[in-house]
Amino acid sequence: MLNQTAGQAPGIEAGQDFTFEGFVELATWFHNYPAPGLLLGGYMVEEAKRHIPEGVLFDAVSETSWCLPDAVQLLTPCTIGNGWLRVVNAGVYAVSLFDKHTGEGVRVRLDPAKLESFPHTLCWLMKTRPKSEQDSEALRREIRDHGLEMLSVEKVTVKAEVVRKRSKGAISLCPICGDAYPDFHGSICRSCAGDSPYLDDRSATVVMDIKESIPSTPVEESLGKTIAHDMTRIVPGRSKGVAFSRGHVVTAGDVCRLQQMGRFNLYVDQEAPAGFIHEDDAARAFAGRMCGDGVRAEGEPCEGRINMVAARDGILVFNDSVQRAFNSLQDVIVSSRHEYSLVREGRRVAATRAIPLFIDRNIYGRALAILNGTPLFSVAPLRNAKVGLLITGNEVFKGLIEDRFEEVIQAKVAQYGGRIVETLIRPDDAVEIAGAASGLEKIGCDLIITTAGLSVDPDDVTRIGLARAGLTDILYGMPVLPGAMTLVGRIGNARVLGVPACALFHKTTSLDLMLPRLLADLPITRSDVAKLGNGGMCMECASCTFPKCPFGR
Repeated sequence: MLNQTAGQAPGIEAGQDFTFEGFVELATWFHNYPAPGLLLGGYMVEEAKRHIPEGVLFDAVSETSWCLPDAVQLLTPCTIGNGWLRVVNAGVYAVSLFDKHTGEGVRVRLDPAKLESFPHTLCWLMKTRPKSEQDSEALRREIRDHGLEMLSVEKVTVKAEVVRKRSKGAISLCPICGDAYPDFHGSICRSCAGDSPYLDDRSATVVMDIKESIPSTPVEESLGKTIAHDMTRIVPGRSKGVAFSRGHVVTAGDVCRLQQMGRFNLYVDQEAPAGFIHEDDAARAFAGRMCGDGVRAEGEPCEGRINMVAARDGILVFNDSVQRAFNSLQDVIVSSRHEYSLVREGRRVAATRAIPLFIDRNIYGRALAILNGTPLFSVAPLRNAKVGLLITGNEVFKGLIEDRFEEVIQAKVAQYGGRIVETLIRPDDAVEIAGAASGLEKIGCDLIITTAGLSVDPDDVTRIGLARAGLTDILYGMPVLPGAMTLVGRIGNARVLGVPACALFHKTTSLDLMLPRLLADLPITRSDVAKLGNGGMCMECASCTFPKCPFGR
């Protein structure tokens, strides 16, 4: 019945044919139990092998992590360890074998539509009764006698990224735990990024007693001594600020004020002990590595924190994976405004600090290692764009209604320093739209904004026209409301933004999210667009406060 090619079971040789009962024995040896899914998997794998031409080197994909991968590993050379078996856990009982060079192969699945005549298998698959109430012997007989009748087979071509040979690529040492890991996972290993399967009890380090290495002094004994850090005074509802700065020499008049602030013991007259770094020195070093083009540190640390400000107007961009890696490390933080926020010169964009007064030198070194390389924050400047405006629609072209789009777009563009150099109105005709778009690019427009004609109506042919004009890098449809039918792309040297008709009615739409990024000439990928769904629903408030609201954040 079955042909075992990876045979390691006692008494079974590679390439040996054996009966269903023999496979049950093999499954029990390998899986510890002759699970129904594994027995069905035996039929599925053998059926798939029957459709693969002799001599073809094949890989495998299992669409479930339950039992089926074991059938593949028992009956083929493909294993998870050697990388020839991939488990794509879609929860579907299906397996594919495919030519590892071309990706062409066959997919075999357990077909629910064929199980009406096999009630025990249907019950097992759909879990209509608890496992304890299922008839295991009857189920096994059903699989033995009718396994092939339950299957459906189809030809498939596997995606290129699945066919591609698995490779770890470059290897890095995690700056947090020191383990080696694939560099493409990010700045730290996945375990330190939060994907560890183990409990992490850090309480011992969080509450460790450091009095021996960093002794404190009673406030009444601190006269004439120098305070080792900024000390904050908070008056609830009124004020919060530095009452005593690092380097301040304690006087008799200070003692009462300090006690009123709840300060009965002070760190005075000491530098960082051996093996530790002062919070201010750590903050300076962190900010120095975080500040990239268009970002600078704002003076000296205050209360252990150093702020970073925009050195010019523009759009804030940063490396999200590095920021998350840094914040995954104990005793350090960095906080920022939302990425792609419009920022003005001199305004704060981020801040960083060490949590304790003195940070362990090992943790400090790991934090710097995470920040090694490309700076964390930068501000992309907005260009003074030359905008070509292409308004589409028969009703506007024929003068049946007055155009209102130009004034809307003009106002949006002007607030970012751009200008509309040419406005064209064209009917709902793909050829006319293509010619107009090409013409705007040829006269030097670096941003072409089209309006309307992007819905599913039969008269809306703007996308067809833009495609005829040579539109590339197209992204159509965004998880943003209002503005779901927004389009971005490129024609020649010009970026393209297709604005749906909703921008005529709503004050704030996807237009307000996309326009600044395009004016900063930032790339917009499908992944970038997908992220917009989190916060992409405008609440349509009676009094709009955008961008000081969650929309697009």
